[in-house]
Amino acid sequence: MPLLDPKTWQSRTLSGGEHAVTEPATGETLATVTLASADDVATATREARAAQAEWARTPHFVRAGVLRKAGDLFTAHAEELRDWIVRESGSIPGKAEFELHVAAQECYEAAALASRPAGQILPSEAPRLSYTRRVAVGVVGVISPFNAPLILSIRSVAPALALGNGVVLKPDPRTAVCGGLSLAAVLAEAGLPEGLLHVLPGGPEAGQALVADPLVPVISFTGSTAAGRAVGEAAGRHLKRAHLELGGNSALVVLEDADIDAVISTAAWGSFFHQGQICMTTGRHLVHASLYEEYVERLAAKADSLAVGDPYREQVHLGPIIDDNQLAKIRGLVDSSTARGAKLAAGGTHERLFYRPTVLAGVDDTTPAYAEEVFGPVAPVRSFRDADAAAALAADGPYGLSLGIVTRDTARGLDLAERIPTGIVHINDQTVNDEAVAPFGGIAASGTGARFGGDANLEAFTELRWTTVRGDVAAYPF
Repeated sequence: MPLLDPKTWQSRTLSGGEHAVTEPATGETLATVTLASADDVATATREARAAQAEWARTPHFVRAGVLRKAGDLFTAHAEELRDWIVRESGSIPGKAEFELHVAAQECYEAAALASRPAGQILPSEAPRLSYTRRVAVGVVGVISPFNAPLILSIRSVAPALALGNGVVLKPDPRTAVCGGLSLAAVLAEAGLPEGLLHVLPGGPEAGQALVADPLVPVISFTGSTAAGRAVGEAAGRHLKRAHLELGGNSALVVLEDADIDAVISTAAWGSFFHQGQICMTTGRHLVHASLYEEYVERLAAKADSLAVGDPYREQVHLGPIIDDNQLAKIRGLVDSSTARGAKLAAGGTHERLFYRPTVLAGVDDTTPAYAEEVFGPVAPVRSFRDADAAAALAADGPYGLSLGIVTRDTARGLDLAERIPTGIVHINDQTVNDEAVAPFGGIAASGTGARFGGDANLEAFTELRWTTVRGDVAAYPF
């Protein structure tokens, strides 16, 4: 029996107007959803707050059971959900399957959070019991993007629920089903009580209302740095916490002792996986001068060998860019880069939304596709002479999300990583990695640090309360 029934979202009484969810590969309308207005957000937060108090009092093993069941359902309905991710977000099937795997793991890890020790006994100068206890914040607002819609929603929704909170989720309207409504269906089937999770696809108005809502003390936002700055500023005005996972322009540093036969596949994956529409995408290839010419030639050959097309109907390596606006941004950055002297070693062309994997050589600080986050399948390659130069180049720029270093000497790689400030480092791997058990996040323009995954979820979605208990009423010299 299918998990997703369009009738369940077509009958929702939101007031923001209808929105057609389209398949980027074909332009076909996959679903019609109703968007949320600011009034809908206010209604949802009130309902979530009303339901949350009882949920927080629910025994931890009951909350954990719901999350474990949800993890099982992501596996049981994998084929149906995979097709939605492929068609709605333009993912190849392997990427969709990875999202489903991570979604299940996020639920299982969230279930384990429910039974974690809730606090500590503290020493006290007074004759009393003194302790800390983690308590649910109340309602968590989650704003998620289109590129990895299931992962980037469930990684906040699951731990927030497991720890006793209600959640209002605003997915990107372009991926309203696989990034939002599918989660609601899974969690409802898993036994989540009504009123705790509200899925409100919507535009900026809905997002702004969620950030400003007085019943939402914590915002979990994943998206562009520009939008994240606005969210952070608004959250600051309203004195609430904002966990921001933003953009990146991550570097892959290839040292002179690297195995170039092995590194090309890794490098191509880092830049071209999901059409480069990943915050951790390898946006800068920094290659030792002794390997540079061969690296460019072989990476370009790899790019030329990759198939681009409809991932639902063809066996391809890359699917479509999400929409015309994103395509125009990619084209503009590549065209302006070649106009400033960068060499187009591969790609640079497209048919409709299908943009060829692109390799740019001869780039420098003034090359737009090197200096800025492209969010497309573009691999700028730049040479360096020594480790000092590599460290300086990798550390240059406003972002600090992920870093890859390729070398046969892993100790040297770790030493180099210490000189490059980022939230994530991978030695002998590319920059795109994600596991539910690992803390995830960037620094500087890439966000506010590791706010998702593992123990970071406890910090993100609870408050730490200090409590003291005395046998007798305290006496004071008044």
